[in-house]
Amino acid sequence: MAVNVIKEKCKGCSICVKNCPFEAITMEDRLAVIGTACTGCGVCVEKCPFKAIEKTEEEKEVKDLSQYHGVWVFAEQREGKIMPVAIELLGEGKKLAGEIGCELCAVLCGSGVAHLAEELYEYGADKVYLADAPELKDYTTDGYGKVIYDAIQEYKPEIVLLGATHIGRDLGPILAVKCNTGLTADCTKLEIDPEDKKIKQTRPAFGGNLMATIVCPNHRPQMSTVRPGVMAKAEREAGRKGQLVELKPCFQDGDIRTKVVEVVKTMKDAVSLTDADVIVSGGMGLGKPEGFALLKQLADKLGGVVAASRAAVDAGWIDHAYQVGQTGTTVKPKIYVACGISGAIQHVAGMQNSEQIIAINTNEAAPIFEVADYGIVGDLYKVIPAILEELEK
Repeated sequence: MAVNVIKEKCKGCSICVKNCPFEAITMEDRLAVIGTACTGCGVCVEKCPFKAIEKTEEEKEVKDLSQYHGVWVFAEQREGKIMPVAIELLGEGKKLAGEIGCELCAVLCGSGVAHLAEELYEYGADKVYLADAPELKDYTTDGYGKVIYDAIQEYKPEIVLLGATHIGRDLGPILAVKCNTGLTADCTKLEIDPEDKKIKQTRPAFGGNLMATIVCPNHRPQMSTVRPGVMAKAEREAGRKGQLVELKPCFQDGDIRTKVVEVVKTMKDAVSLTDADVIVSGGMGLGKPEGFALLKQLADKLGGVVAASRAAVDAGWIDHAYQVGQTGTTVKPKIYVACGISGAIQHVAGMQNSEQIIAINTNEAAPIFEVADYGIVGDLYKVIPAILEELEK
């Protein structure tokens, strides 16, 4: 879509300049000039009293969408181990493939990882596309991007799903650009439109204040990255078999422009919120960073881990690795204990799918009680010791 100024009609009144919401129009020699910030919204077209601005549709590339079939899941692995988010995507992918009536496939890249195909079959993959090469031992944007793009061009999947991990968030955009298609990032819900079988991709927007549902009607594949911990993991069926398709990675000099020299793992205490069955989370209601020591006592007693709201992290009370919410980690534990957390929508978006939510807050009108299964109105410094005392009994 393009917005153009008809020079013969422009009177230099600057009404379009004042009304452009993106400040994309300037006046040069009493003539309106559309800048690169233009989004094609069309406000200037409506406001111009002289009909001197027009909006024209650009020709779109037309793809034969009937050539594309199958749901692909990027089976992210690290050091020869399938990441939990890949198992979640296989569970969700199986539902999507069932509604469309197509195969569920996994794409596996690495070096010496062929044995993982058996595990992917057991988690529901009907077919595994395997790219096994020394150049793929460590993840690189160029290496993985080239191999998977070549496979997409040859086999034409209808849907490609990736985990919204550090790797998935890097790989997804490069594949979308190469394939000239769209990418919906950080999805929390995927569903198939029963009428035309397109995938409807839902993600939080405007800081989590609303949920946007996005479709990709004219391009393929339809691509999404999905937050870890949002979808239910696929059930493992021991002995299940599938079909192996071996890809033939071929790299020329310069294809991979980066080299992994060394992998340095963090020395901080590791925390895996996405795998935890019990999470005890703290917010500004703790009043002080030392309050997390009390939460850790309860978490240890319940066999869980400690987490935090963004406000507590921003205050410097605890590391960002422990943050739950829209800008942190999305979790789905069996029990989520929210201590001194008001329940801002950005936080709730990251924990609302927990099986049981227990809220402890002095403010009985706190929004967190609206999503809680059990609510305790009281001082957490009195409530938690009482709970610990009962657990000791």
